[in-house]
Amino acid sequence: MKVLLLKDPKDKDSGPDPYLKELGLCGFEATLIPVLSFEFISLESLFEKLSHPDCYGGLVFTSPRALEAIKICLKEKSKNEAWSKSLKERWNAKPVYVVGKATASLVEEIGLTPQGEKSGNAEKLAEYICSREKPNSSALLFPCGALKREVLPTVLKEKGVPLESLTVYQTTQHADLQESLSTYFSQQGIPASVVFFSPSGVRFCLQHIQKLSGDFNNHIKFAAIGPTTAEALEAAGLRVSCTADSPTPGGLAAGIRAALGSQDC
Repeated sequence: MKVLLLKDPKDKDSGPDPYLKELGLCGFEATLIPVLSFEFISLESLFEKLSHPDCYGGLVFTSPRALEAIKICLKEKSKNEAWSKSLKERWNAKPVYVVGKATASLVEEIGLTPQGEKSGNAEKLAEYICSREKPNSSALLFPCGALKREVLPTVLKEKGVPLESLTVYQTTQHADLQESLSTYFSQQGIPASVVFFSPSGVRFCLQHIQKLSGDFNNHIKFAAIGPTTAEALEAAGLRVSCTADSPTPGGLAAGIRAALGSQDC
C-alpha cells in the first residue's frame, strides 16, 4: 500500500529518511513530497541574544528550523569561535527545553543538552517547563517561526514564567509543491494514506489533494503527526483516521498500520 508523506526529506548526509525506512519495514511504499520553504530572518539579532546567556534563564525550541537558524549563524567563523570558546558552555549551565526528538538531536549537534523531548507537543512541553521554572525568574529565550502557535507562550504567561520570543524564520509554500503533487497522483495513483506534518501543510496541500483525488478522496486515510495537525484537518472538514501517538517514525508507522489494517510490520 502506498503512503504519501507531506514533509521535507531528512538531510541526505545523515542517511535515509527515518520515516521512509520505518514505513518500508512495515511493508508500505512511502513517498516524500516537500511542502514548505523557509526564509530565515533576524539572524544578527538572534546571535546577539545568544551572546548574552547571563540575561536568560534558558532556551526553548519547538521547531528544528529554529536550530537551523542558529547553525546558519555558526557558519560564520567569528561566531563559531565565540560559541565554541565560551557561549556553548555557559548555555549548557541552563536548561534547554525541546518539544521532540528531531529538535533534540539538532540541539545536541550544536553542543547543548536538551530536556523535555518526550513532551511531543507544545501543551505538554509548557507543563514540563512550568514544573521546573519558578515564576518571575529570568526569561527563557524562544527562537521561533512567524506562524508559531500561542499555546506555549500563553501557558507560561499564566504561570508567571517569563518568555522572550524572537521570530527567526518565515514559512511559505514550496515552489514545486503543486507540480510534485500532480506528478505523484498521475504516476502513482491514489495513495492509501496521506500524512500531514503541520497545520501549514494542511493549508498548502489539502485543496490540491482533494482536486487530484476527485471521487476517490473518501478512500484515502488521512493521518496527522500530532494533535495540532489533526485539529487543522478536522477544522477543514476531514475525518482523521490516524494521529501518531508520538511524533516519531515508529509512532506514525504504528498508527498507519492500525488505520490500514496492515499486519506486516
